[in-house]
Amino acid sequence: MGNPGAAVTSASSLHGALNPLAPHYSRFRVGERLLLTGHSHQAWPDRAFDGQSRAWEDAAEYVDRKWERAAERADRVRDGFARLLDCAPGTLSLGANTHELVVRWLSALPLRERSTVVTTDAEFHSARRQLRRLEEAGLRVVWVPAYPSESVGERLARAVDDRVAAVLVSTVFFDSAELAGGLLDVARACDAHGAALLLDVYHQLNVVPFSVKTQGLENTYVVGGGYKYCQLGEGNCFLRSPPDSELRPVITGWYAEFDELERADPSRVSHGPLSSRFAGATYDPTSHYRAAEVFAFFDEMGLVPELLREVSQHQVALLRERFDALDLPPDLVSRRELPLERLAGFLALRSLRATELQSALARRGVFTDARGEVLRFGPAPYLGATQLADAMLALGEAARALV
Repeated sequence: MGNPGAAVTSASSLHGALNPLAPHYSRFRVGERLLLTGHSHQAWPDRAFDGQSRAWEDAAEYVDRKWERAAERADRVRDGFARLLDCAPGTLSLGANTHELVVRWLSALPLRERSTVVTTDAEFHSARRQLRRLEEAGLRVVWVPAYPSESVGERLARAVDDRVAAVLVSTVFFDSAELAGGLLDVARACDAHGAALLLDVYHQLNVVPFSVKTQGLENTYVVGGGYKYCQLGEGNCFLRSPPDSELRPVITGWYAEFDELERADPSRVSHGPLSSRFAGATYDPTSHYRAAEVFAFFDEMGLVPELLREVSQHQVALLRERFDALDLPPDLVSRRELPLERLAGFLALRSLRATELQSALARRGVFTDARGEVLRFGPAPYLGATQLADAMLALGEAARALV
């Protein structure tokens, strides 16, 4: 199985039937189970348990004085996300989930002067539901078709004018794994009309390299988290702001002025630096203890986004190849023909019976998920080639049982 202490030196070293990373995930038993939910909840490395334990020990030892130590872990998490985004740590506010961060961000927009928000019809539920409810309450929302995904940026850009306060769009769509194309077009249109742009990178972070600098997106806001490909578990999300951002959220927690409490003027609302401007209030710091250890583990193992992208592309290609070999009726289950490089970290299969297939796979010991008419297979860097092949064989059995 390889040396448990050795760093990964190449993507090809993770392509074999047995994966040398698996021993580092013994508590999740990744070598014994077919966990194809890597696009939703990846296993945590054993190192994460050390962080959870330390959080408990610090709470027991220091009680209410634990927060200084918790803040140090939060700084490590902020640093980890900053490396993945290629931005300054001081531009990142942390939150328990993307919804709370997006709500605070929306509350900062000048919606009295600019009453329109532009988005796509394929955003994840946390944004989709909130925007639908705001639309019911009177906000004008323009829903731009997300597909074809390679040209979504052009359509979004055409929808931006001087009435638009903001554009919200995912860089990878959760129902297809397709990369959103033309995002620089949207960024330029927003700059030209004074609108804010929020990119949701949750399905891109740590599986498809992303850089606000090299991609010309330094003026954008970026939201995401570590529940999926970062393996950080729950409670680890962020909102990145442009360094010159002047947005002040209306919905604001007291942690946004945490560093100024002793000298704060109670008659006015002050906001701290970008690292806390969109912060909430008291939270469970266990998430940051765990995440700090996982970021350290990834660093020590050499699991950088470029390598993880190579591994992911190899795994998705293998899943596609094995699925095609099943030769299943396309009216039962099919996939869209796209170049591999247009896909992020999972394989999306279309089926009117996706939920039935997902349940049938679960009975066969294969963990997947279904979103409406989409059955999603999400590999992870600790899975072996044999496990991916076995999962597809199980799909063949499940599908034929429905015919």
